[in-house]
Amino acid sequence: MFVRSIVADAFGTNCYVLAPAEGEECLVVDPGIGVEGRVQELLREHRLRPAAVLLTHGHLDHVYAVTPVCGGTVAAHIHADDRYRLTDPLSGLGPGLVEALEQQFGTRARWQEPDRVVELVDEQVLELAGLSVSVSHAPGHTEGSVIFGLGDLPAAIPADDLDRTVLSGDVLFAGSIGRTDLPGGDPAAMQRSLRDRVLPLPDSTLVLPGHGPATTMARERTTNPFLQNLAADRP
Repeated sequence: MFVRSIVADAFGTNCYVLAPAEGEECLVVDPGIGVEGRVQELLREHRLRPAAVLLTHGHLDHVYAVTPVCGGTVAAHIHADDRYRLTDPLSGLGPGLVEALEQQFGTRARWQEPDRVVELVDEQVLELAGLSVSVSHAPGHTEGSVIFGLGDLPAAIPADDLDRTVLSGDVLFAGSIGRTDLPGGDPAAMQRSLRDRVLPLPDSTLVLPGHGPATTMARERTTNPFLQNLAADRP
Protein backbone atom coordinates (compact mmCIF):
# COMPACT_ATOMS: atom_id res chain seq x y z
CA MET A 1 0.00 0.00 0.00
CA PHE A 2 1.27 3.48 -0.91
CA VAL A 3 1.27 5.76 2.14
CA ARG A 4 2.79 9.21 2.57
CA SER A 5 2.39 11.69 5.41
CA ILE A 6 2.49 15.48 5.33
CA VAL A 7 2.84 17.44 8.57
CA ALA A 8 0.63 20.52 8.63
CA ASP A 9 2.03 24.00 9.14
CA ALA A 10 0.14 24.44 12.42
CA PHE A 11 -0.35 22.08 15.36
CA GLY A 12 1.81 19.37 13.75
CA THR A 13 -1.21 17.53 12.37
CA ASN A 14 -0.44 14.48 10.23
CA CYS A 15 -2.18 14.39 6.86
CA TYR A 16 -1.98 11.01 5.13
CA VAL A 17 -2.32 10.02 1.48
CA LEU A 18 -3.09 6.35 0.85
CA ALA A 19 -3.47 4.35 -2.37
CA PRO A 20 -3.07 0.77 -3.57
CA ALA A 21 -0.06 1.96 -5.60
CA GLU A 22 1.29 4.94 -7.52
CA GLY A 23 -0.76 5.98 -10.51
CA GLU A 24 -4.05 4.95 -8.81
CA GLU A 25 -6.93 6.63 -7.02
CA CYS A 26 -6.11 7.66 -3.46
CA LEU A 27 -7.57 8.72 -0.13
CA VAL A 28 -6.54 11.89 1.69
CA VAL A 29 -6.94 11.72 5.46
CA ASP A 30 -7.13 14.82 7.70
CA PRO A 31 -5.93 17.67 5.45
CA GLY A 32 -4.95 20.27 8.05
CA ILE A 33 -3.74 23.83 7.96
CA GLY A 34 -1.55 24.71 4.97
CA VAL A 35 -1.20 21.23 3.44
CA GLU A 36 -3.14 21.73 0.20
CA GLY A 37 -0.15 22.78 -1.91
CA ARG A 38 1.99 19.88 -0.74
CA VAL A 39 -0.90 17.45 -1.22
CA GLN A 40 -1.33 18.58 -4.82
CA GLU A 41 2.42 18.31 -5.42
CA LEU A 42 2.46 14.77 -4.02
CA LEU A 43 -0.53 13.79 -6.16
CA ARG A 44 1.20 15.08 -9.30
CA GLU A 45 4.52 13.42 -8.44
CA HIS A 46 2.96 10.00 -7.89
CA ARG A 47 0.16 10.34 -10.48
CA LEU A 48 -2.57 9.93 -7.88
CA ARG A 49 -6.23 10.91 -8.20
CA PRO A 50 -8.18 11.67 -5.01
CA ALA A 51 -11.32 9.57 -4.65
CA ALA A 52 -12.33 10.73 -1.17
CA VAL A 53 -11.21 12.72 1.86
CA LEU A 54 -11.56 10.95 5.21
CA LEU A 55 -11.72 12.94 8.45
CA THR A 56 -10.96 11.30 11.80
CA HIS A 57 -12.82 14.15 13.50
CA GLY A 58 -13.94 17.71 12.93
CA HIS A 59 -11.35 19.86 14.71
CA LEU A 60 -9.98 22.74 12.65
CA ASP A 61 -6.42 21.40 12.61
CA HIS A 62 -7.64 18.23 10.86
CA VAL A 63 -10.12 19.73 8.40
CA TYR A 64 -8.95 23.23 7.47
CA ALA A 65 -7.82 22.30 3.94
CA VAL A 66 -10.64 19.83 3.24
CA THR A 67 -12.51 22.09 0.82
CA PRO A 68 -9.53 22.99 -1.44
CA VAL A 69 -8.42 19.33 -1.43
CA CYS A 70 -11.93 18.13 -2.28
CA GLY A 71 -12.14 20.68 -5.07
CA GLY A 72 -15.93 20.59 -5.29
CA THR A 73 -16.04 17.07 -6.75
CA VAL A 74 -14.56 14.79 -4.08
CA ALA A 75 -16.67 13.99 -1.01
CA ALA A 76 -15.50 14.60 2.56
CA HIS A 77 -16.36 11.72 4.91
CA ILE A 78 -16.94 12.44 8.61
CA HIS A 79 -18.88 10.74 11.40
CA ALA A 80 -22.42 12.02 11.76
CA ASP A 81 -21.76 13.25 15.33
CA ASP A 82 -19.02 15.61 14.09
CA ARG A 83 -20.84 16.72 10.93
CA TYR A 84 -21.90 19.98 12.58
CA ARG A 85 -18.25 20.98 12.98
CA LEU A 86 -17.85 21.40 9.22
CA THR A 87 -20.33 24.27 9.24
CA ASP A 88 -17.72 26.60 10.76
CA PRO A 89 -14.79 25.05 12.63
CA LEU A 90 -13.27 28.52 13.11
CA SER A 91 -16.07 29.31 15.55
CA GLY A 92 -14.59 26.83 17.99
CA LEU A 93 -11.42 28.89 18.32
CA GLY A 94 -11.07 31.94 20.49
CA PRO A 95 -10.44 35.25 18.67
CA GLY A 96 -6.93 35.38 20.06
CA LEU A 97 -5.97 32.04 18.52
CA VAL A 98 -7.52 32.97 15.16
CA GLU A 99 -5.55 36.22 15.20
CA ALA A 100 -2.34 34.35 16.04
CA LEU A 101 -2.86 31.97 13.13
CA GLU A 102 -3.52 34.86 10.77
CA GLN A 103 -0.33 36.58 11.90
CA GLN A 104 1.67 33.37 11.50
CA PHE A 105 0.51 32.71 7.94
CA GLY A 106 -0.03 36.29 6.83
CA THR A 107 -3.52 35.65 5.47
CA ARG A 108 -7.02 36.05 6.81
CA ALA A 109 -8.54 32.84 8.15
CA ARG A 110 -11.35 31.72 5.87
CA TRP A 111 -13.69 28.74 5.83
CA GLN A 112 -15.91 27.27 3.17
CA GLU A 113 -17.90 24.13 3.83
CA PRO A 114 -17.24 21.23 1.42
CA ASP A 115 -19.80 20.82 -1.35
CA ARG A 116 -20.15 17.08 -0.74
CA VAL A 117 -20.18 15.54 2.73
CA VAL A 118 -20.83 11.87 3.52
CA GLU A 119 -21.78 11.00 7.10
CA LEU A 120 -20.07 7.92 8.51
CA VAL A 121 -21.56 5.41 10.94
CA ASP A 122 -19.94 2.97 13.34
CA GLU A 123 -18.70 -0.37 11.95
CA GLN A 124 -19.18 0.82 8.39
CA VAL A 125 -16.78 -0.52 5.75
CA LEU A 126 -15.85 1.89 2.97
CA GLU A 127 -14.75 0.58 -0.41
CA LEU A 128 -12.89 3.54 -1.87
CA ALA A 129 -9.91 3.96 -4.19
CA GLY A 130 -9.36 0.21 -4.28
CA LEU A 131 -9.01 0.10 -0.49
CA SER A 132 -11.29 -1.37 2.17
CA VAL A 133 -11.50 0.96 5.18
CA SER A 134 -13.34 0.11 8.39
CA VAL A 135 -14.87 2.84 10.56
CA SER A 136 -14.74 2.51 14.35
CA HIS A 137 -16.55 5.20 16.32
CA ALA A 138 -14.33 6.20 19.26
CA PRO A 139 -15.74 9.32 20.97
CA GLY A 140 -14.01 11.15 23.79
CA HIS A 141 -11.75 13.64 22.04
CA THR A 142 -14.82 14.77 20.09
CA GLU A 143 -18.30 13.31 19.83
CA GLY A 144 -17.64 11.90 16.36
CA SER A 145 -14.01 10.81 16.55
CA VAL A 146 -13.29 7.65 14.59
CA ILE A 147 -10.45 5.22 13.95
CA PHE A 148 -9.97 4.08 10.36
CA GLY A 149 -8.68 0.53 9.82
CA LEU A 150 -7.04 -1.11 6.80
CA GLY A 151 -5.94 -4.71 6.40
CA ASP A 152 -2.63 -3.79 4.81
CA LEU A 153 0.66 -2.03 5.58
CA PRO A 154 2.61 0.79 3.96
CA ALA A 155 5.00 -0.66 1.40
CA ALA A 156 8.09 0.50 3.31
CA ILE A 157 7.08 -1.15 6.61
CA PRO A 158 8.54 -4.63 7.32
CA ALA A 159 5.71 -7.12 7.68
CA ASP A 160 7.48 -9.46 10.13
CA ASP A 161 5.39 -8.51 13.15
CA LEU A 162 2.72 -6.27 11.59
CA ASP A 163 -0.21 -7.05 9.31
CA ARG A 164 -2.66 -4.13 9.48
CA THR A 165 -2.87 -0.34 9.84
CA VAL A 166 -5.11 2.02 11.75
CA LEU A 167 -5.32 5.79 11.48
CA SER A 168 -6.13 6.75 15.04
CA GLY A 169 -6.67 10.49 14.67
CA ASP A 170 -6.55 12.10 18.11
CA VAL A 171 -7.75 9.01 19.98
CA LEU A 172 -4.32 7.39 20.41
CA PHE A 173 -0.80 8.80 20.10
CA ALA A 174 2.60 7.28 20.71
CA GLY A 175 2.77 7.31 24.50
CA SER A 176 -0.37 9.38 24.99
CA ILE A 177 -4.01 9.99 24.03
CA GLY A 178 -6.06 12.92 22.79
CA ARG A 179 -7.18 15.57 25.24
CA THR A 180 -10.76 15.57 26.48
CA ASP A 181 -11.06 19.09 27.90
CA LEU A 182 -12.09 20.82 24.65
CA PRO A 183 -15.75 21.42 23.70
CA GLY A 184 -17.30 18.06 22.85
CA GLY A 185 -14.66 16.15 24.78
CA ASP A 186 -15.74 13.54 27.32
CA PRO A 187 -13.25 11.78 29.63
CA ALA A 188 -15.64 8.90 30.38
CA ALA A 189 -16.32 8.36 26.67
CA MET A 190 -12.58 8.38 25.99
CA GLN A 191 -12.05 5.69 28.60
CA ARG A 192 -14.73 3.55 26.98
CA SER A 193 -13.21 4.10 23.54
CA LEU A 194 -9.77 3.09 24.76
CA ARG A 195 -11.18 0.01 26.48
CA ASP A 196 -13.57 -1.12 23.75
CA ARG A 197 -11.94 0.17 20.54
CA VAL A 198 -8.21 0.51 21.14
CA LEU A 199 -7.24 -2.25 23.57
CA PRO A 200 -8.82 -5.02 21.42
CA LEU A 201 -6.61 -4.07 18.44
CA PRO A 202 -4.02 -6.80 17.78
CA ASP A 203 -0.37 -6.22 18.66
CA SER A 204 0.31 -6.60 14.93
CA THR A 205 -1.36 -3.23 14.26
CA LEU A 206 0.61 -0.27 12.90
CA VAL A 207 -0.79 2.96 14.36
CA LEU A 208 -0.64 6.17 12.31
CA PRO A 209 -1.77 8.91 14.71
CA GLY A 210 -3.11 12.40 14.10
CA HIS A 211 0.00 13.95 15.68
CA GLY A 212 3.50 12.68 16.27
CA PRO A 213 5.32 9.54 15.14
CA ALA A 214 3.89 6.21 14.08
CA THR A 215 3.76 3.45 16.66
CA THR A 216 2.39 -0.08 17.11
CA MET A 217 -0.22 -1.58 19.37
CA ALA A 218 2.40 -3.92 20.82
CA ARG A 219 4.44 -0.91 21.93
CA GLU A 220 1.47 1.09 23.21
CA ARG A 221 0.01 -1.82 25.12
CA THR A 222 3.20 -2.12 27.17
CA THR A 223 4.38 1.51 27.39
CA ASN A 224 1.42 3.88 27.05
CA PRO A 225 0.42 4.84 30.62
CA PHE A 226 -3.17 5.54 29.62
CA LEU A 227 -3.60 2.01 28.30
CA GLN A 228 -1.67 0.40 31.14
CA ASN A 229 -3.79 2.10 33.76
CA LEU A 230 -6.95 1.23 31.89
CA ALA A 231 -5.95 -2.42 31.58
CA ALA A 232 -5.09 -2.52 35.29
CA ASP A 233 -8.55 -1.20 36.18
CA ARG A 234 -10.40 -3.84 34.17
CA PRO A 235 -12.15 -6.59 36.19
